[in-house]
Amino acid sequence: MTETSAAGTPRLTGRGAARRSELFEDLVALLIAEGFAQFTLDDLAARLRCSKRTLYGLAGSKEQLVRTVVVHFFRGATARVEGALEAEPDPAGRLAAYLGAVAAELAPVSPTFFDDVAAFEPAAEVYERNTRAAAARVQQLIDEGVAAGVFREVHVPFAAEVITSVMVRIQQRQVVAATGLDDAGAYAHLADLLLRGLTRAS
Repeated sequence: MTETSAAGTPRLTGRGAARRSELFEDLVALLIAEGFAQFTLDDLAARLRCSKRTLYGLAGSKEQLVRTVVVHFFRGATARVEGALEAEPDPAGRLAAYLGAVAAELAPVSPTFFDDVAAFEPAAEVYERNTRAAAARVQQLIDEGVAAGVFREVHVPFAAEVITSVMVRIQQRQVVAATGLDDAGAYAHLADLLLRGLTRAS
């Protein structure tokens, strides 16, 4: 999961910067918990107990505000997921830690938020880009495991193609529609299947 766009957390400077930063974090928490399609800017201002003018200080429109929130969420998630790898030297453990951390990051997010992201093209594009970056990261971790002799010799490009397909189906809400598994649960099951299929028999 990665997001390198400059359109992440709003640049907050001058007087009231701390308050605006706190307000933005409250906004992120609200949208992750309840989605965003049903909210107008008036609704958001009322829920956050601020003025619409204050919200316009964060972004120029609701659409820009939503995209900024989505970018911010995935940027933070990426940093935390990568942090989960730092203390894990074992290649199999690193793959497990990575996918487990992805599942943990997605677990608190409401299905409504993911449905709204899928239906809103600018947000869906952010999620898709993060998904493909995560799939590339998984391929790198598999390469490391094969090189270290921890994983079986597999056709890594093919494995990566399969993994990418599954992760994109998760992102596009096809897995939840077909199986009932939410995004976090789907990543947990993907991790289990990968580790069972790749790890050498002892």
